Amino acid sequence: MSLVLKNVSKTFGRKLVVDNISFTVDRPGVYGLLGTNGAGKTTTIRMLLGIIKKDKGDITWKGSVVDRKNVNFGYLPEERGIYPKTKVIDQLMYFAELKGMKKEEALKAINKWAKELKVEEYLDMPAEKLSKGNQQKVQFMTAIIHDPELVVLDEPFSGLDPVNTEILKNIIIGLVKKGKYVIMSAHQMPTIEEFCSDILILDKGKTILQGNLKEIKDSYPANRVEIDVKENIDSYIKEFNLEIENVTNNNYVIKITEEEMAHKLLEKLIKEKVKVDKFEIKKPTLNDIFIEKVGE
Repeated sequence: MSLVLKNVSKTFGRKLVVDNISFTVDRPGVYGLLGTNGAGKTTTIRMLLGIIKKDKGDITWKGSVVDRKNVNFGYLPEERGIYPKTKVIDQLMYFAELKGMKKEEALKAINKWAKELKVEEYLDMPAEKLSKGNQQKVQFMTAIIHDPELVVLDEPFSGLDPVNTEILKNIIIGLVKKGKYVIMSAHQMPTIEEFCSDILILDKGKTILQGNLKEIKDSYPANRVEIDVKENIDSYIKEFNLEIENVTNNNYVIKITEEEMAHKLLEKLIKEKVKVDKFEIKKPTLNDIFIEKVGE
């Protein structure tokens, strides 16, 4: 079972928004779709879900051409779309029935997810009475209430505080454990790194980088060392002509061009009897790679 996009393009007027992109999601997990605003992410999502028509290329799910009848999908769009004056439970029931759920089945699912997302107390309230974060959780419920095989999340953590972000993260992890296919578009690079084994980065509609995230990062040389010490070590760092990127409470993040310099610094600190609690040489983050590829 897999989702395949092959040489897909889309034009609006004279503007080529998605330019000949291809990727495959062939196993359960979270696939990261990245790019700056206007890169073509949302258009790609809408095409792969059959919401809008592609101009060229092929999109298949389980070997069949994608249309809205043969893909059991859940979609959380970046634009929020719940009805402010309507009770939360009424609109959840409405969306569930649109997906073909019977009332009893839908009510059971609503109560289950409301408990997991901690919005039970809001079910009989109009949506406008809820905070932005709780509205976001309600809309997330509309995307998963019918137990879809493929879930597409466009900026799922927008507007959520750290507690609710953690709740949503745990639910996404649970979906993957149940064998769901998840495509996630997000601007929070640490979140993508946490969830995604494979990524695709778009820029102006074109694919500029794709593949296994670990393999991509391993192809880059280390560019930082993190050192946690009990005292100020600025003078030792200057001795090796290294640049401090950040320092907080004697936790240093130092830029390096080669790992050897980091080891020499460590040897110096040990020789001078500086207590080192942590020493970690780091590869570039996804944020570093993203900025390198599309930073212009």
